[in-house]
Order: sequence, then C-alpha cells, then structure tokens
Amino acid sequence: MSQPCELCAGDGGEAVWRHADFRVVLVDEPDYPGFCRVIWNGHVKEMTDLAPAQRTLLSDAVWATEAAVREVMAPEKVNLATLGNMTPHVHWHVIPRYVDDRHFPSPVWAAPRRDADAATLQARRALLPQLREAICRQLGAAGLPGSPAA
Repeated sequence: MSQPCELCAGDGGEAVWRHADFRVVLVDEPDYPGFCRVIWNGHVKEMTDLAPAQRTLLSDAVWATEAAVREVMAPEKVNLATLGNMTPHVHWHVIPRYVDDRHFPSPVWAAPRRDADAATLQARRALLPQLREAICRQLGAAGLPGSPAA
C-alpha cells in the first residue's frame, strides 16, 4: 500500500500565497531561513503532466518567488530544484544560499561543510515578515491571481 502524499495532505510549510492551482509556502528549515516551495495543488508527478498554460503559470510563480527571495534575503545565489524523488508531487524549491551557509557550495541536501552561525541565522529569520510581504507583492505584480494566505 502506498503512503499518502504529504503535499496533498497538508500545505508543506507555512502558506504565504494561495491560488486555485498552486500555493507558495515558507519551509521551516532551521539552517535556511527564506527557503520556499511553490507547490502545484493537483497531485501530478512531472511538469510535463501539466498543460502548457499550467506550466507557464507555475513557472511564473517560481520566478516571482525567486525575485522576492533575492530582494529581501540578499543571498549569494538562489538554488531552484524540482526533485520529488520521495514526494512524487510537482513542487519547486526556492532556496537562498550564502557562502557561509552549512553546505555552500554543495547542495543543501549534501553533507554539511561547517557549523551554522546562530546570530547570522537569527538575523535572516528576522527578515521573514518582509519576505512574506515581498512574495505577495511580487506574485501580484506578475499578474498572478490568488491572494495572501490567511
């Protein structure tokens, strides 16, 4: 018997923006404040399972989320990933990266290279209210329908 899909059963993080077809969430990833996911609401496995207009809609949401992360979090780099190996549900990771983060320059899923600095992480966490606002502003500016999550 297969396991229930965690992204169908719950939001997959703190919902920031809701659209009929997708949602943008902040992920509680202690070493990566500002880590977001853009999640397609329907249970589909691959981007090519979506119609072309749906792929464009989802991609536009990813780009708007990346723009918000760059604006507020000021990372060295933003990593975008759509893996879904363990959760076969279309979703994009939008991850702010810094030269001082635990894994840089390796992927966040690799073995850590250094300890995280608590003060630096706390300063980045303090930016999350601004990030929530920027995500909503960027999605709205991109003309994406939906609304801030309540």
